[in-house]
Amino acid sequence: ISMMRKDRLLLVVTLTTIFSADIYFILLPKLRNMMGQTSRHSCSCNGSDLALPRQGGLATPRLFNWTSPPFLDGMTPESMDGGSKLERLFAHPLYNIQTPVLMPEERLLEAEQLIKYYKKKVSRWERHMKTYSKALNWSNVTVAAHEVTYDPDASWVKFYLGINRYALYSREDPTILQLLKDLQSMTVVNADYTQDEKALKGACDCSQVVKPSGHHLKLALKMRNLAKVMYKPMRQQRDDETPEDVFYFVDFQRHNAEIASFHLDRILDFRRVPPVAGRQLNITGEVLHVTHNEDLRSVFFTSPANNTCFFAKCLYMCKTEYAVCGSPNHLEGSMSAYLPSLSMAPRVSIPNPWTRSYTFTGRQEWEDNPFYCDTVKQQPPYNSGNRLLNIIDMSIFDFLTGNMDRHHYEIFSNFGDEGFLLHLDNARGFGKHSHDEMSILAPLTQCCIIKRSTLLRLQLLAQSAFSLSDVMRESLQSDPLHPILTEPHISALDRRLHKVLSAVQQCVRRLGEDEVITNDFIKPTVNPTVTTEMELLR
Repeated sequence: ISMMRKDRLLLVVTLTTIFSADIYFILLPKLRNMMGQTSRHSCSCNGSDLALPRQGGLATPRLFNWTSPPFLDGMTPESMDGGSKLERLFAHPLYNIQTPVLMPEERLLEAEQLIKYYKKKVSRWERHMKTYSKALNWSNVTVAAHEVTYDPDASWVKFYLGINRYALYSREDPTILQLLKDLQSMTVVNADYTQDEKALKGACDCSQVVKPSGHHLKLALKMRNLAKVMYKPMRQQRDDETPEDVFYFVDFQRHNAEIASFHLDRILDFRRVPPVAGRQLNITGEVLHVTHNEDLRSVFFTSPANNTCFFAKCLYMCKTEYAVCGSPNHLEGSMSAYLPSLSMAPRVSIPNPWTRSYTFTGRQEWEDNPFYCDTVKQQPPYNSGNRLLNIIDMSIFDFLTGNMDRHHYEIFSNFGDEGFLLHLDNARGFGKHSHDEMSILAPLTQCCIIKRSTLLRLQLLAQSAFSLSDVMRESLQSDPLHPILTEPHISALDRRLHKVLSAVQQCVRRLGEDEVITNDFIKPTVNPTVTTEMELLR
């Protein structure tokens, strides 16, 4: 009898446990989701109703039904046919969320500090040219001399002054359009290797699977107003896909991927990629004839087809078959604006928690452990603030581009843990339009959290009235090298976007909306004064 009572007690405890788990993990999330949907049928769609919290506050009113972002006031899908989808997108309230009036510590640079640096830069250049000109008199080398201008209103100066703790630039800043034009046309006065390539001093360890440089063939250019630009030449044709047997870490870096990534980042309203434009560069007149670096000059040659070519000064790349060639002198490439000098605005490079194994056989913990995010959440800075949410933003961005090479990310030291993540080095994106690498979304699918603002914009871009592929195509047409992407790559964006939304939906069904979607904007109590960042500086 005693044994029977124990068995009955054990049975009752077991059934109670199962019933409790069923309520907690299945019924409650569904009830929360149903209650959340019924409480959000109405929304305010005025741009002034949205604002970012000053210090990452998350307890905010729900502004939209997450399953259906609103159209513009007074507009229906039928009335939005025709015209510019990109203009309509940027006019939408979700793209006009107010940024709080910036405090001095929330700006990356002070105007006085930057102008002082600029003047020193001009003086240093003038001294260098005097010394270099004297040295040229004793040699037979001819270098084109271009006049350098000091312009405190230069677009790159304004771009630097506009960087704040929220983004690299504001949505309405006309400086970015002018900077893109300068990247496309301004006179190049000097060409050199990038700093990381100089650090190698031409020596490379060929035993490494991942080569430190050289394979990229990138150059640092100086423009007439001393803006600094990174040039990545064309290595592949637009319709070339990365072969199936090529590992992501030895893939070519594509100049058009850098250009397309800037436009996509802007469309997603992240604004974390520095401005990039395409340009046909005369590598004879704008690189060979203006460089002061003997090593760079030594890697130029003329091909049998009478085209000017150059290759990287690195042991495993010092072969003409790895060279890039003009036609006969012109070679298209991406022109990326440099970020402020590290001496002015220090940056920290941090390993990505979801980094991949850069070996042929290794695997990382996150690839085998579906609960890996639980470990990440316990470690600073991912256990508080917005850092983990920003990682998930970055993973969505990389999934849309197909970039598997995000081993590190960078932040500005000045903004601390609450600063945004920089989306740098995107040239290994857009390699395979026919394949969607779902493992890139591991931060989203394992952590099951996402910013409300990110989700709402993704849902907006999934609607036919705004369509990610359409606005991307329209945006890329503004670049002089268009078409930047082939149609299969552009169409793949819509397919991947729906997979992102499907992943979020699965998380919501499993955990409930309140656990998954994090509010990252608020309704302001007063209407702030509309003041541009440049006006505040003046």
